[in-house]
Amino acid sequence: MLNEALRLIRVFHDMKSVELAKELSISVSYLSEIETGKKKPSIELITKYSSIFHIKPSAILFFSEEIEKDGDGLRSKIKQSIRFKMLSFLKAIENAAA
Repeated sequence: MLNEALRLIRVFHDMKSVELAKELSISVSYLSEIETGKKKPSIELITKYSSIFHIKPSAILFFSEEIEKDGDGLRSKIKQSIRFKMLSFLKAIENAAA
């Protein structure tokens, strides 16, 4: 889920992957691997994302939290629902711009 959130944040800000990779000081292929979920971003990279897009790191990391399967059921369901709604909103914006 974090990988999709990072991709959608970039798209929402109308930034090409080449531009973002340069800003993050990483290769385009590494950025692609992050956005497709093949690689996980480091905390340092999340901090760079937050600086570039003016988003708190905690807001980005919200999408990386593990959902407890047997823990607080209602709380987990609410968090999961919020995450999906936020991603759906960003996807709708992406599709409208296409």
